[in-house]
Amino acid sequence: MIDFQLDPRTGTPFYRQIIDQIKFGIAAGKLKTGEQLPTVRSLAVELKVNLNTVAKAYKELEIQRVLETQQGTGTFISEIKIQLSDKEKHGKLKEICDEFTAIAFSYGFSREELINQLKKS
Repeated sequence: MIDFQLDPRTGTPFYRQIIDQIKFGIAAGKLKTGEQLPTVRSLAVELKVNLNTVAKAYKELEIQRVLETQQGTGTFISEIKIQLSDKEKHGKLKEICDEFTAIAFSYGFSREELINQLKKS
C-alpha cells in the first residue's frame, strides 16, 4: 500500500495527484494486481478532502482500466501493466525538484547546501 500525500502548493488538482500516485505506485511495484485500495470514504477522510475528489480519481482510473470496483467488495488494482516512459518519469522528477528548490531557495538555502544535504540523505 502507498501512503497518499496531497500538496495544495503544487497547483495540481487533488484528484489528479491521487491518480498520479496510484499509477506511479503500480509502475514502481508498490501496488500489486488484486490489491485492495481504501474505500472512497476512508481515503477522503484520511486525506481530508471532499468525497467527490476521491470518487472522481477512482472513476477516471476505472475508465482507464487501472482499477476495478466490485459492488459490495471494494476497489482493486486491475491486471493492467503500467509502464512509465523515461520522459514521464523525468518530467515528474523535474516537477518535484522544481518545487523543492523553489521552497528551499525561498528559505535562503543555496544550491550547494541543497546538493550536500541530498548526498547525505
